[in-house]
Amino acid sequence: MSLITFGDKSLDLSRPHVMGILNVTPDSFSDGGSFSSLDASLFHTEKMLSEGASIIDVGGESTRPGAIPISVQQELDRVLPVIESIKQRFDTIVSVDTSTAEVMTLSSDLGAGLINDVRALEREGALQAAAKSGLPVCLMHMKGGPKTMQDQPNYVSVVDEVSNYLLSRVAACETVGIDRSNILLDPGIGFGKTLDHNLSLLRHTQHFRQLGFEVLIGVSRKTMIGDVLNLPIDERLYGTMGANAATYAKGARMFRVHDVKPHVEMLELMYRIERED
Repeated sequence: MSLITFGDKSLDLSRPHVMGILNVTPDSFSDGGSFSSLDASLFHTEKMLSEGASIIDVGGESTRPGAIPISVQQELDRVLPVIESIKQRFDTIVSVDTSTAEVMTLSSDLGAGLINDVRALEREGALQAAAKSGLPVCLMHMKGGPKTMQDQPNYVSVVDEVSNYLLSRVAACETVGIDRSNILLDPGIGFGKTLDHNLSLLRHTQHFRQLGFEVLIGVSRKTMIGDVLNLPIDERLYGTMGANAATYAKGARMFRVHDVKPHVEMLELMYRIERED
């Protein structure tokens, strides 16, 4: 059993878990503006939990390609009331999707259980804030920043370069006292990658598991699925499920998705089949 403690709750990551996406932003690529009011956020949280989500991932800064940066205060104003209200109303793990030290610290104070950072704790003060929180962290690879990351990204070997970067960030975490057992890795699908890069990273999910860390996959409704299947954002569920099923078979156990119920059902069946003698 691979048990990780996320604040006041623990998860067994020998089985699959679904992380439900809650973007409290006006400009996220798929659901921007849908859950920017507190009532809408809580309603959607309740829905995702009723469908089997293990974690609710709250994000207040859009990191879609071309996204414009926001101020620290804007992010705080968006995220903190939602995290506080979720923790008051629901018995669940809340992940905070942030790169900002102040947001990490105050979210932790309100009961967040995971720091999920697309910049792998590279912003000023982020390493120290994460270490002080005592929470697990998810380190993601992103080539460049959201505004320019899709401007002709290139790699000699995408799997090796992403692995090396993530391991360098693991080493940085260890220097401030974050234990390896509290680190998850995310290869960063769609963050500074072409379609071929994304497909290669997904194909080599097992490589990232073999580095000794649990792997989070975030491919829900992304452009690569639209590119392969020639479908708009609101028709990418089956493609998302196909990608997540493939990576589950290669060792991933945490999946960040918009559509919770179909993923919970698919992954539960895959898990039961896998366990059967």
